[in-house]
Amino acid sequence: MTKQAASAIFTALVTASLFSNAAFAQSPGASATAKPWPTRVVRVVLPGSPGAGSDIIGRIVAQPLTKSFGQTFLIDNRPGAANIIATEVVAKAPADGYTLLIGTTGTFITNPLVYAKLPYSIKDFETISNVVDAPFVLATHPSVPVKNVSELVALAKARPAQLAVASFGIGSSTHFAGELFQSMTQTKLIHVPYKGSAPGVADLVAGNIAMTFDTVLTLMPYIQSGRVRALGLAAPKRLQQIKNVPTMGELGLKGFEAGSWYGVLAPAGTPREIVTRLHTEIVAALKQPDVQKRFFDLGTDIIGNSPEEFAAQIRDGREKWAKVARDAGIKPE
Repeated sequence: MTKQAASAIFTALVTASLFSNAAFAQSPGASATAKPWPTRVVRVVLPGSPGAGSDIIGRIVAQPLTKSFGQTFLIDNRPGAANIIATEVVAKAPADGYTLLIGTTGTFITNPLVYAKLPYSIKDFETISNVVDAPFVLATHPSVPVKNVSELVALAKARPAQLAVASFGIGSSTHFAGELFQSMTQTKLIHVPYKGSAPGVADLVAGNIAMTFDTVLTLMPYIQSGRVRALGLAAPKRLQQIKNVPTMGELGLKGFEAGSWYGVLAPAGTPREIVTRLHTEIVAALKQPDVQKRFFDLGTDIIGNSPEEFAAQIRDGREKWAKVARDAGIKPE
């Protein structure tokens, strides 16, 4: 072989190699700068205290993710200020996939209707997936002399501004559920905001407040033990787990549907490949029989939608509850 021929072959091989590498780098899903993820602990920030809805959901989801990714998904409870504390922490965290948020309806739908200045917005986040929807149940302490919603409405009208209703906090989804109830029943209650679900439920169980709207997953053990009385479910159909509790629609309050979703979000700018991997593994986790049973036992509906569908769900929810805010005279302050 002549030197000229050998040189020509070498040049062709180098050119082919460069072309192949360039084509790979430009191919879908390939990234010349991609880094392994995760290589350390992933923090999952929750807006609820231990035992609250977001805490329960977050821990159930974190377990299979820890197993599938081979890295610990560590729960970090940051309750208070109507989810604002936890949400701000994640909004300001590096967009590297190592800090996630369990967001709720109150975080992105009702809070903006109450607070004129929030240290975050939905634009500060990447939606990953809504994990579950949890309908609210209207519950009273057994000492309240009512056995159904009709009797509760009659009592509230006989004692205007005397019955206390708990909420997760001002601007929370339970706050708005209470406002919707008052609007539809023409009653006046005393709104008592708490720093999350757990302290409000504790006061309800202790008999310090008359009633609350809270998720079935939070109230289920107290309903089953008879420590609180479930009067109505704010969902379109009854739950098999508490099938003796009628829906609010069955009780004459047509269209009274309220609850909280619990979804996973990451700081805006989180690499798309990380968002996609998280979504894939979350959906896979939600198909596991043991995970499905745990969520079923808690009275929740498994969702597992796409990032785009989750974002649309948030937009639709804002429209619905903005009307409730207008009707109740609630304005951002």
